[in-house]
Amino acid sequence: MSKEKKQTPSKKTRKQKSPRLRNKAFKFRIYPTEKQVGKLEWTLRRCKELYNAALQERRDAYTMCGLSVSYYTQNKQLPEIKEIREEYRAIHSQVLQDVLTRVDKAMDHFFRRVTNGEKPGYPRFKSGDRYDSFTYTQSGFEIINGKVNLSKIGWIKIKLHREIVGSIKTCTIEREAGQWYVVLSTEYACDPSMAFHPTTKETGVDLGIHSFAALSDGTFIENPRLYRNEEEKIQAAHRKIARRKRGSHRRNRAKQELARLYRNVRNKRRDFLHKQSRKLVNEHAVLVFEDLHVDNMTRRPQPKRDENRTYVPNGAAAKGGLNKSILDAGWSAFVALCTSKAEEAGCTVVKVAPHDTSQVCSACGCVVKKDLRVRWHSCPHCGCQLDRDHNAAINILACYQKQKLNGQEVSHSSPT
Repeated sequence: MSKEKKQTPSKKTRKQKSPRLRNKAFKFRIYPTEKQVGKLEWTLRRCKELYNAALQERRDAYTMCGLSVSYYTQNKQLPEIKEIREEYRAIHSQVLQDVLTRVDKAMDHFFRRVTNGEKPGYPRFKSGDRYDSFTYTQSGFEIINGKVNLSKIGWIKIKLHREIVGSIKTCTIEREAGQWYVVLSTEYACDPSMAFHPTTKETGVDLGIHSFAALSDGTFIENPRLYRNEEEKIQAAHRKIARRKRGSHRRNRAKQELARLYRNVRNKRRDFLHKQSRKLVNEHAVLVFEDLHVDNMTRRPQPKRDENRTYVPNGAAAKGGLNKSILDAGWSAFVALCTSKAEEAGCTVVKVAPHDTSQVCSACGCVVKKDLRVRWHSCPHCGCQLDRDHNAAINILACYQKQKLNGQEVSHSSPT
């Protein structure tokens, strides 16, 4: 009898797909003592000085000698800086290295914009109000028993309101309007193919201003208008700052008051977007959005001139109000949160072209032109009557289903 050959699995069979590594940031509030607050603010000032000095060195080297200074060249100078400026010995070495990395990234982005023909925006020097964080990139921090230990600073009480997932890679200390936070960047394995979603329901989502979102099943999410509700207080705070003398303590207190107003609006918006995105991801297997370019939508209108080269009204005031409402809604952040949550929940986020989604009748397919002020869709051809945003959401879902039926490529979103 001939010996049967043992079937060995092929390389493709043996090789299993390794889980994808994803990054996630966890933000927790910390409660430093007055002495520790002084140390944190002192560290920020030293980091700001190093950032400005590194930027000035690059600027002078190119202006005077035509040379480009790299990150590695500046990093080698840190031991010499510590010999001259002994106070920098009281700051962890990786914090100082991260400052130089920020300068290097700012220059890289500047050259990228120049290459792409965009507005260059040369990196500017940081003032004390514009440098609000420093980072431990690999070590120098640990979390034990509800406290975070920062090298050269000490143990600080931290409020861990949620479980940390994955291994911690970096630790960033942020200052926000008088409050201090720690941002932990983690890395963990995630296999989207193993995620199971309990439903197969698909829905189209039309983002708007009148209502924050309209779903194809007729559900509406109300727009909280968080900035608009606090706009009068914010404008009053701006006027108070303008009345104060520059450099005075009263002006600094007024700036802190304004920062607190902005922080409250920002936190409320983030909370609203997180809750609504989680609800949509849990209830639907496929979320279909329009592929909106918010940057272009909120761009200010170009000046207009008549035949005599005289400037005429261009609707900038009305467009400015529309832009403010769009940015207040936070469409881009909402889609990004849905995309990020969908990957772990087994849900899919899809983007389709936004062409005429609000003008086409979802019942008969005829084009019914409507001004933006018209909030009700009334089709003269088939008699369809429904809300304008609801009609658009149905068209968004129908566009995705049509592309899937025809075998066309569908733009799947990826978390940013």
